[in-house]
Amino acid sequence: MTWDYAEAALILRALSDETRLQALHMLSSGELCACELLENFHITQPTLSYHMNILCDSGLVTARRDGAWVKYSPNKERLQAVKELLDNIIGSEPGGQS
Repeated sequence: MTWDYAEAALILRALSDETRLQALHMLSSGELCACELLENFHITQPTLSYHMNILCDSGLVTARRDGAWVKYSPNKERLQAVKELLDNIIGSEPGGQS
């Protein structure tokens, strides 16, 4: 994949916050409702929405409305592309050799 570096910078900025990293890690086990995410933070719902919007805008997370709830899921294809970008930057070889 050929990267647009502005796009890569947007993604890396999205990952540069502790709350967003923790939320993304929580989503690694699968889809979660905003209320489930909020239970693990000491922040308000609007603050969580702010962080989740950044993750969604970067393409790392997808959101879907389910009635009154918003459910979030990791975008595994996008995350894999980010992993490949970082592997390429550090010069990783297939099979785990650097």
